[in-house]
Amino acid sequence: MTAYIPRVNAIPYDVFANPAASVLLPIVLGTSVGFSSRPGQTQSTYLAMKQPPLRPPPRVFGPVWTLLYGLMGYAAHRAVTQFPSPLASTDHMRTLYTAQLGLNLLWMPLFFGLRRPVLALADIVSLVGLNGYLTYLYFQVDEVAGWCQIPYMAWLGFATYLTAGVGYMNDWDISESTLAKKAKKAKK
Repeated sequence: MTAYIPRVNAIPYDVFANPAASVLLPIVLGTSVGFSSRPGQTQSTYLAMKQPPLRPPPRVFGPVWTLLYGLMGYAAHRAVTQFPSPLASTDHMRTLYTAQLGLNLLWMPLFFGLRRPVLALADIVSLVGLNGYLTYLYFQVDEVAGWCQIPYMAWLGFATYLTAGVGYMNDWDISESTLAKKAKKAKK
């Protein structure tokens, strides 16, 4: 039996071949998504939600994600360019990387834009699984690339805990109206 996997347009090999482009692409895309989500509103939403223990202050997320996006891009550069030619042998890794980057960039609009913690949790769980496999592949090709993924995997695990914790503690409803009602109730 053969499984059908639809062809995803992967990020071109030339992006991975250039270390600066490979590192900057996820940083620029992640920053763009972060700013398109209106940081001030996102921060106030974050502070209005009931949070699980160990939640970091909002100011931590920007620098941490910038570092992780850079490591992610560098890892991809090293892993993809270790093959002798940019032909079919890199297609699989480039496609997986493209898919995980898409899932990563989708989390913030799902959680803070649509305010759907269940969908955000499904997204991040998929992201963890995909990156676990990608990390395994990277270690097969280049040890440094694999190790560059480890901080990202650790942070994804922590982010999964935070996503599930926020969802659970807020009865899986972080809509504006619900948070406003809770804030009004807390003031009384």
